Amino acid sequence: MTFEQAIRKAKAGELLPVYLVLGEEAFLAQEVVTAIREAALTGASAAFNEEKLIAGEADVDRVLGAARMMPMMAKRRLVIVQSVERWESKSTSDDADKESSTGSSGKGSPLDRLAEYASTPAPTTTLVLVATKLDARRKLVTLAKKQDFLVACEPLARGALPGWIARQAKARGHSISGEVASLLSQVAGPDLSLVADALERTMLYVGEGGEITEEAIDACVVRTRLRSVWELVDALGRRDLGKALAALADVYDHRDRGLRLVPLIARSVRQLLKFDAAIRSGARPDEAAKAAGAPPFKAREMAAQIQEIPRAELERWLAVLATTDLALKGSRRPPLAVLETTVIDLCSRQSG
Repeated sequence: MTFEQAIRKAKAGELLPVYLVLGEEAFLAQEVVTAIREAALTGASAAFNEEKLIAGEADVDRVLGAARMMPMMAKRRLVIVQSVERWESKSTSDDADKESSTGSSGKGSPLDRLAEYASTPAPTTTLVLVATKLDARRKLVTLAKKQDFLVACEPLARGALPGWIARQAKARGHSISGEVASLLSQVAGPDLSLVADALERTMLYVGEGGEITEEAIDACVVRTRLRSVWELVDALGRRDLGKALAALADVYDHRDRGLRLVPLIARSVRQLLKFDAAIRSGARPDEAAKAAGAPPFKAREMAAQIQEIPRAELERWLAVLATTDLALKGSRRPPLAVLETTVIDLCSRQSG
């Protein structure tokens, strides 16, 4: 099941006796474990009915003993085992896909014994096994897939981040446009813990039920100020190479090698294209700014920019920026040199 399904079912009180929370996205794994924990311990004393263990520091007998213990003055016990991947090395290379020939206690690898337990778990315990990566051939993994107690927590693709941000904001009572969610994913991603922290700070800034806007992100999150990006775009439009290079030096962040800067510039260019299209269709400047996903106060500035930069030139800029993005990810040239070359290219008006 997905992490979202696991969280939704846990919040609805639909708990399984065993979960294998598997994947390299630690933030999602923690979200799943937290949801399960809150559901499992509702009305119970955590001091008597929760046990947290770490594979390797506790052996598998300790885990199984904890899972088979009866709850105390509660309906359910909770046993959480972190770093289960540590037991991968306890098994020989050829037992990953071998069927256990015995069901007796104390025999077989730790992972195989957990699989044996999971096939007939204690009904009054929720056992949560957390691992970053396990051999897919392991009986524990194949059983988890077959019986649907495997919760996949892999890193989200960058394209999926805006949707995740929008769902998180909505669940907390905040509205956010697709454009602004995409912006937040670009300036805070792809590390989900950083995105979640940025979203939390922004929600606190706008207040309960407030709309998450570009201005809020600019105030709370963006290391590279959006205002400075617009200044760079403005200098490019005026073909002022000196000011454009100076603006680049201001907004360039060596920590991300410019990888976050290029999408922000491209976003500004796309907004200008959308603004231009809206103006051509008869919209007022403030309406055109809204249609472009920009704040109304930028309308006058954007109107001046589309007068300076022909539409064909804006379209060329997007192609240049796409090439720059590839160069930053694959070239051996210093990233600032790549970006400086891009600025020079964008400042050079193309004929025809």
